[in-house]
Amino acid sequence: MTRRALVLAGTGMLRRVARELAVDGWRVVLPSRRYAPIPAGQPDQHSVRWASGNRQMSVGSGKAIWVEAHWDQPGELARKAGLVLDDLGGPADLLVAWLHEAYRSAVLAAVSPLLADDAPVVEVSAVPESGDAADVAVPPDPFCPERRTQQVLLGATSDVSLRRPLGHEEIERGVLDGVRRALDGRPTSVHQLGERRPVAGY
Repeated sequence: MTRRALVLAGTGMLRRVARELAVDGWRVVLPSRRYAPIPAGQPDQHSVRWASGNRQMSVGSGKAIWVEAHWDQPGELARKAGLVLDDLGGPADLLVAWLHEAYRSAVLAAVSPLLADDAPVVEVSAVPESGDAADVAVPPDPFCPERRTQQVLLGATSDVSLRRPLGHEEIERGVLDGVRRALDGRPTSVHQLGERRPVAGY
């Protein structure tokens, strides 16, 4: 059975997420401004070619398809991603999104019609700022409250060491955990990575 994923920011900080899905046999659609190849591991595991203005890369048994798109043109982004999904056989079975707050609502509204009825969502966002270190971080409301949504909140500092920022690998692992929870059918939940700010005295 073909499974299709729409990953927003999949050629940037979510590249490993896109790769892991493709390795697992997913067809992954990656709208973004710039093309960035998904690392495939072994040289013979991937091939890249131009097709209809998009770049496609086979990774393992799946495929990652880059679509040139811009966050400030959500309608056009959704149109292009929709054409690729149609070519792949239907709506997306999973949405993973890491969007700047300025574009979040408009882009998610535009791509929501591209999702299958039971498609879960994984949303990544920064921990909201607070003036009181004792405050509990309150995540933004899920954009699609009717869908099962795994929210991944990113703190400013690492869980491993409060002396350094949250690392790329920590973020990748955390988002992949969110994807696994989504695909396991878990109910909507929020998981925070790292801390809001360094602890006083560090």
